[in-house]
Amino acid sequence: MKLERLDFLADNPRYTERFAMDVGRRCSRASVRDVARELGLHWHTVKDLEKQYMRAQLAKAGAPSPVVIGIDEIAVRKRHTYRIVVSDLLTRRAIWFGVEDRSEASLAQFYAELGPKKCGQVRLAVMDMWKPFRNASVAAAPQAAILFDKFHIMRHLGDALDKVRKAEYARLSGKDRRFIKGQKYTLLSRRENLTQLAQLEACFAFLRETE
Repeated sequence: MKLERLDFLADNPRYTERFAMDVGRRCSRASVRDVARELGLHWHTVKDLEKQYMRAQLAKAGAPSPVVIGIDEIAVRKRHTYRIVVSDLLTRRAIWFGVEDRSEASLAQFYAELGPKKCGQVRLAVMDMWKPFRNASVAAAPQAAILFDKFHIMRHLGDALDKVRKAEYARLSGKDRRFIKGQKYTLLSRRENLTQLAQLEACFAFLRETE
């Protein structure tokens, strides 16, 4: 018996492809459970239709050819288990997910799959200050500039500033310590976020140090 393939049907022949696309769009705004409850469908049915929608979106997007990439990691379970996520920052979509860890070898796999020609097109790689990310990027795309994200830079600057504050507190004694004690968050805050009193305290501390 010969079965005829009808193009308008979804992978699940009980539903049309148009319905599968609608379910997929709904899942982009709500959980699979909520969509299943709303449409009166089984959870697994909604999940299968969502997968068909995602495959269609990937086919529509085509093979990635990024110029500006973002490299980050996500935690997949407790105890520091991570996976690498690479995004095309110009199209604002994820283009690669690692399957092992966040090591240099794992990121090198992304560049290997991207290929030498497309690696040569990468102009900027945005990442945190994790050394394996930098090493893999320099090896595979040496022409690309590396930009560390602001969050990690500010965290290191904050740690350095706090280290200096503690050293100054240890160096001083007696009443002089009152200009530093309790000033941690004053020093780490933006000037516009400080109250007028906190700004005055910071000025007094600075003037005291310059005497």
